[in-house]
Amino acid sequence: MSRALHDKPAMTNTRADFYARMADQNMTPLWEVLHTLLASEPVTDAIPHKWDYDECRPYIMESAGIISAAEAERRVMVLQNPGMEGRSCITEALYAGLQLIMPGEVAPAHRHSPCALRFIVEGSGAYTALNGEKAYMEVGDLILTPSWVWHDHGHDGDVPVVWLDGLDIPVVRGLGPVFAEPYPENEFPQGRPIGDNMARYGGNMRPFGEKIASENSPVFHYPYVQTRETLETVSKSKDIDARHGYKLEYINPANGGPVMPTIATYMQKLPKGFAGDDYQTTAAWVYHCVEGSGSTRIGEQTIDWKAKDTFVVPAWYKHSHEVDDDSFLFSYTDQPIHEKLGLFRDNMNGNA
Repeated sequence: MSRALHDKPAMTNTRADFYARMADQNMTPLWEVLHTLLASEPVTDAIPHKWDYDECRPYIMESAGIISAAEAERRVMVLQNPGMEGRSCITEALYAGLQLIMPGEVAPAHRHSPCALRFIVEGSGAYTALNGEKAYMEVGDLILTPSWVWHDHGHDGDVPVVWLDGLDIPVVRGLGPVFAEPYPENEFPQGRPIGDNMARYGGNMRPFGEKIASENSPVFHYPYVQTRETLETVSKSKDIDARHGYKLEYINPANGGPVMPTIATYMQKLPKGFAGDDYQTTAAWVYHCVEGSGSTRIGEQTIDWKAKDTFVVPAWYKHSHEVDDDSFLFSYTDQPIHEKLGLFRDNMNGNA
């Protein structure tokens, strides 16, 4: 006769008395919680959810009158998972927020142990500067700020700019070393010229004699115009994936790996009429629609999305996409952590 994994033992008066007495020594019996610590499949507190940009935007814009970018350090509305209230995260490992900068503002320079990505949602004319090298923002651009790199944000344009922040704060916090350092001035001194990082490392070339040891990509600005053109070219091959459509990973050109050690980033094209198969993975995914509209079935729930909406697929939830017209989805995931630790499983290779 088979038994369930880690059946919880029955409670008796003797056991209850024993547990109460040992609690005075800050001890607790493992067998009472083993079924939750080591379940028969991955367990997550996060739940599927969508942040409708049309509904979020009024609050984002109102915040400009509530607090300045300088006073706030970063004027961000955290996308908090409804299943994880008070924890300032979108999944157990990932953080997400929508950040606003207004014309003429500067979000002061600092650096921190968590790594971050910026995916531009609305507007143009703002920039992120890494060690003094500016990257101007256009909708759909991906900009990286790796761990412990000086960065500030500014705005030379005339319309509000909003971007999606993605960080590994929950992971770093869980390990302990979450800290940040402000730069003495609002802006880091001017560094290399605009576009130097892409020119230097983004053309399948690198400077003579230079060895890149960091796991962070030396390219920190991936313009959407180039990303979209690449996907359109790839889609002409008709070599489509049944789960993901045409899905490409932004990579670190120095080693072919993810752009940062703990977060991988992707852009995919779902062509008109696409109805994908289920995908299930131990990693969590945050999706953001750049163009088009569609729906994603996550477990037993179906989420309808459109351009500028953001939604989350927690770990181990089966999910599948369906679209009527061509759609482009950006996504980021904690999969690199799972892979480095030998924990990753999915249903693409028969190991789910």
